[in-house]
Amino acid sequence: MEQLIEDLTRGNVAEVKVVLATVILGLAVYQLVLAAVAYRWLKLPFLASPTASWTHRASGDAILVLTAVVATMCLGYYGLDEGGLHAVAACALLALLAMKVLAVRLGGRPGRLLPIIGPAVFVAFAIVWLSSAGDFLGSAG
Repeated sequence: MEQLIEDLTRGNVAEVKVVLATVILGLAVYQLVLAAVAYRWLKLPFLASPTASWTHRASGDAILVLTAVVATMCLGYYGLDEGGLHAVAACALLALLAMKVLAVRLGGRPGRLLPIIGPAVFVAFAIVWLSSAGDFLGSAG
């Protein structure tokens, strides 16, 4: 698996992971804005609530795929040796994502938790990013 990841990234595993993680974090910020418009907490003249809701779900699907790619790269290349805050935050993130998907799919009572789970997912994404990509970018300068 390590060699496959090395080949796919042309030897730039950390750099590719940082770029993808940064894209994910940017999309997570976008998700917060879309959710605020969908729940009508934020009114933007150019974006209606139903459109924001649909876009939130569609971009969320893209985030899930990108997150799965980055997680596979992390585990396949680095394994569980790196541990620490990054590993704990990543596990929490994956658990929160699973809870969010279930709440969306089940609706009803679990759906009422979405305004709590959504921001928690964002915080977990931010911690995962800071404990990996943030460290990488901070040491690059």
